Amino acid sequence: MQGLMMDMPLLISGLIKYAADHHGEAEVAAREIEGDIHRYTYADAHPRMQRMALALKRLGMKQGDRVGTLAFNTHRHFEMFYAAPGMGYVLHTVNPRLFPDQLVYIINHAEDRLLFIDRATLPLVEAIAPRLETIEAFVFMSSRERMPEVNLPKPVHCYEELLAAEDATGFEWPLFDEKTASTICYTSGTTGNPKGVVYSHRAAILQTLVCSSFEFMPGHKEGVREVMFPMAPLFHGNGWNMPFTAPFTGSKLVLPGRNYEPDKLYELIEGEGVTLSAGVPSFWLILLDWLGRNGKKFSTLRATLSSGSAPPRAMVDKLKREYGVDYIQAWGMTEALGCTMPSMRPGSDALSDQEKLDRRMVSGRACFGTELRIVDDEGKALPHDGVAVGHLRARGPWVASGYMKLNEGVDADGWLITGDMALIDPLGHVSLTDRSKDVIKSGGEWISSIQLEDAALSHPDVLQAAVIAVTHEKWQERPLLLIVRRQGATVDGQTILDHMRPKVASWWMPDAVEFLDEFPMTGTGKVQKMALRSRFKDYRVDA
Repeated sequence: MQGLMMDMPLLISGLIKYAADHHGEAEVAAREIEGDIHRYTYADAHPRMQRMALALKRLGMKQGDRVGTLAFNTHRHFEMFYAAPGMGYVLHTVNPRLFPDQLVYIINHAEDRLLFIDRATLPLVEAIAPRLETIEAFVFMSSRERMPEVNLPKPVHCYEELLAAEDATGFEWPLFDEKTASTICYTSGTTGNPKGVVYSHRAAILQTLVCSSFEFMPGHKEGVREVMFPMAPLFHGNGWNMPFTAPFTGSKLVLPGRNYEPDKLYELIEGEGVTLSAGVPSFWLILLDWLGRNGKKFSTLRATLSSGSAPPRAMVDKLKREYGVDYIQAWGMTEALGCTMPSMRPGSDALSDQEKLDRRMVSGRACFGTELRIVDDEGKALPHDGVAVGHLRARGPWVASGYMKLNEGVDADGWLITGDMALIDPLGHVSLTDRSKDVIKSGGEWISSIQLEDAALSHPDVLQAAVIAVTHEKWQERPLLLIVRRQGATVDGQTILDHMRPKVASWWMPDAVEFLDEFPMTGTGKVQKMALRSRFKDYRVDA
């Protein structure tokens, strides 16, 4: 016997239609590439998305065809998250921070037919365009008067002129199978070629429902309009789902364009009244340093969502103690967006401030819809006792079952191989201890680079810290500490080691410290340890 419920597909287009119909006055404020701020409402955005959907159809797109974007966080890029998937086309958000060869590879691999670009990415596109095998035309995301001279081998359309040529009167979004592909995001390719993660409409809607719950977004008050600010670029895992959760919840959406300088981020946070932001720890290390040097505070920001890499404890503590901002962590990755809840579990209100800080340092807790487990090197499940450390595995309705055109990604039991090392406590809290490829094995015992980095970052003169393994004659591997000092700081290596000593086991202590002017960063804002390991591959420490 089956239930007598209507069978309506869960489609992304329903989110923006709901937003336009029921809280159409909510605003989108987006910085243009040129620096000015564009403002409109969801009610304004919806018909523009419909007209762009019709324009894509006129350009020859068919269901399943890929539409690429090589662009930053602007209102036009936001519109593409509905215009393309809403028609059954697949939006492929390309990360412009990848190397040119990687960009060529993923655009060709995805078989994008159109590529939407902006002024910031134009030079990059002009350089790689002759190597793009499937691109039939480009769309420049601006008005005609702001279009520069372009040198591209295929036709170039103006975004606003495409819109102006369409009439969406009476337009209705089509219905199709909710398991249809909606967007594609490629990994950052730290261990080889980037891999394509293909999301579905159903997965996106389920993620949106979970991410919009009061359990996911702690501190929300009834009747208050949230102001969401994805500092995470829209080409990172669907902008951490904020292009979907903001319209669904009636929240104001703020987009930073291309400029991620701390003064420009602060200008938007304060000027637009941001209440909830999202971004990797590296954003906050730089922004907090700028805030301190300029004596600035926040007046509306109450929480920032983080994922991707472990934050320094000192940073999380400082944000709460000095700025009143809760740093809330969720575990997720391109292949598995939003698999843990960043909020503290019910019953945590009586905890002391230090106990709450302890809870903030974990990568969230298991949420409904996904399952997590840890396994040993042989794939045997390990206990969730808060002690055992193993390889983290995940499964669920919005967890990738593999990669585009590749037969890999899951283990023999069908669980996603995340590449993270973690422990899980009896209450479901996940604590990452390392990436599998970053863990240091010294004398047969594991040393967590994350915990060493956290200890180093607690020193006030340290801006960034990275720990990598270097060859050791006796112990096979030992930790090398790499440091980027704060602006104007002159701290030496011994002082940092002395500061760390009470915080970590003696045999974990790095054998040496080296200082760099800056770290190489991945396209997703993380320290590129592969490049650091290559740079220091011949480094030796005394036996």
